[in-house]
Amino acid sequence: MADALLKIGELAARAEVSARTIDYYTSLGLLVPAQRSAGNYRLYSPADVDRVHLVQRLEAQGIPLEEIATALAAGPEDTSKVLAKIDHDLRSLQSITETAPAEFHGLLSIIATRVHSLISVAVQVPPHLPII
Repeated sequence: MADALLKIGELAARAEVSARTIDYYTSLGLLVPAQRSAGNYRLYSPADVDRVHLVQRLEAQGIPLEEIATALAAGPEDTSKVLAKIDHDLRSLQSITETAPAEFHGLLSIIATRVHSLISVAVQVPPHLPII
């Protein structure tokens, strides 16, 4: 398995980011090396390429890296609570949209579009992606 693991430069090249980005993501807990080599190099899973891309898509949606790290580290119980809150918030948004004055419809449309973009990103998360 060790031959399938990637050094930081290899991961950076495959993910099309700099080695500094990999270092930064690792320092924030967004990436966790799978192990260390005999020479003490950090070794990453090939699935971390997908993880880097996911982080980039979420960051492009305006989510701070620290929040992404917290979300990726959340356990199943935390996820259930978050999903329940999202469901509640979406129901509230729908209710507000139905009763809001016309001048707010543009803003509410932008919010709805952002929500749909985030859902699209979440649905694209590869099932094999290791969650920390």
